[in-house]
Amino acid sequence: MSGSTREFDPIILEVVRNKLDGIANEMELTLIRSAFSTIVKEGLDASASLFTIGGETLAQAIATPIHLGTLIPMVGTLIEHHPPDNMREGDIFILNDCYQGGTHLPDIAIMMPVFARGRPIAISAAMTHHQDVGGMAPGSTPTNATEIFQEGIRIPLLKYRDAGRLNETLIELLRRNVRLPDILMGDINAQIAACSIGARRLGALAENYGENHLIALFDELLDRSEKMTREALRSLKPGTYRYVDYLDNDGVDLDKPVRIEVAVAVAEGSVHCDFTGTSPQARGPFNAVPSGSYAAACFALRAVTDPLSLIPSNGGCFRPVRLTLPEASLVNPREPAPVGCRTSTVKRIIGCILGALRQAAPDRVPADAASTLLIIHFGGRRADGSGFVTSQLISAGTGASDKSDGVDVIDTDGSNCMNVPAEALMMEAPIRVHRAALNRDSGGRGRHRGGLGAQFEYEILDGEVTLTYRGERHFFEAAGYDGGSPGSRSTAVIRRADGSTEVIPSKIVARLARGDRLLLTTAGGGGHGDPHQREGALVLADVANGKVSAEAAREAYGCTTTADRH
Repeated sequence: MSGSTREFDPIILEVVRNKLDGIANEMELTLIRSAFSTIVKEGLDASASLFTIGGETLAQAIATPIHLGTLIPMVGTLIEHHPPDNMREGDIFILNDCYQGGTHLPDIAIMMPVFARGRPIAISAAMTHHQDVGGMAPGSTPTNATEIFQEGIRIPLLKYRDAGRLNETLIELLRRNVRLPDILMGDINAQIAACSIGARRLGALAENYGENHLIALFDELLDRSEKMTREALRSLKPGTYRYVDYLDNDGVDLDKPVRIEVAVAVAEGSVHCDFTGTSPQARGPFNAVPSGSYAAACFALRAVTDPLSLIPSNGGCFRPVRLTLPEASLVNPREPAPVGCRTSTVKRIIGCILGALRQAAPDRVPADAASTLLIIHFGGRRADGSGFVTSQLISAGTGASDKSDGVDVIDTDGSNCMNVPAEALMMEAPIRVHRAALNRDSGGRGRHRGGLGAQFEYEILDGEVTLTYRGERHFFEAAGYDGGSPGSRSTAVIRRADGSTEVIPSKIVARLARGDRLLLTTAGGGGHGDPHQREGALVLADVANGKVSAEAAREAYGCTTTADRH
């Protein structure tokens, strides 16, 4: 914290703060509305942020926390290799290399310096999960990859546009290495449009206040958020708190669980997350480069210190975070380890950090969420030879709190995406959605019930399809808290047209043909409190709404469908 004693007009400071947030959200809306791919237009797997010229988050859209956190080291890479004095108006930079600050290859960052009177004053940035960036499987997150070269094209930090002139060689190279070149370029252009909006709006703000005064306001806003965050951390019970959870497997060694362990030390207005004890780096693609753990810690810190969203969300909030990431571990792998499926790992890291912090603030952290974003990619060719790649994002249940039930089928924590509507999926590919429903009885039992997972059924109608299924919670449930029971596990089965079946052990890359079906359920969140203390009226309402079966109501809660036990 700078410790500046300069006085600022509080009204101007608040106006600028809200203006910055508005710009970031306008960038996000521009990105989503301009995108070509379904995974962005419908799944909302994209994010936008503004950064100071020194690389700290200035404002961020209401978007995907993993993106917002991992953009920070990507902008840091930009500033390291292209200091502001070397930037020129009209420059645009592109990056996705996981070992140069990136996160996984489908997440491509576009970064644009913002100028006022010829001087760089900020950076406008947008990240999009692209539908396909090449590699060994459509969708570019094969669960059986053993090195990063199998996951798609790697883009080091390059100039996409140099002083207004597009890098046509790079554009042609990108188009030649992906399955859907027009979709890729459409989404990149949407990112550029978002960054341009950010640059234009910030430029106007600089005209109103003067660039020197505006930069001083930026610094003051960051310092204030840091101060408020440290004060909130001091309200937590100091100490070191540990938590352990597991991924089902790494997609290659299917019988080997992957351990994630964290010790979270809270003291003196800071938080230190030490991942000593976490599994060594995996053979499969569930490794997470350091930016993933950093994004996870930033999200968990914001969730616990600012549950009412009273602290302006910017880089000042993240200054109290420190990490210890053992080398050659799951959370700090060595190149060329595969990292394409790192979302599952980052989400579990968030759950572990929150599980540790629950010991310091049990009233702020609910029981464990299923914390699963099931990614399904379908890619192939129809009988007429036309190709397609499309995806589905399916969520699970959240954990119950000491005040309320968990939420059903919602993407929580780091990913914050939406499912792709059945209509959009069926327009993109020769697939019929036969079922989309709540997974009854999947929420953990408790005084407050865990949120429910989902059920889906898909049928292949034409051609041959490559299926990538990236699941979690098939073998390890979301834990309950304070007497609550864990949520149910996920399941997935391929039912072939000939009637044979194949159980999916959490992850698979498989071939599907006409008439084959994929049937799946996602996990429920953990329950909170003694199930016998649950109000009978709530149990009966769950039965009436199809969330709890009559059998489960009797066995778990002692309720019948005809009488309230109270």
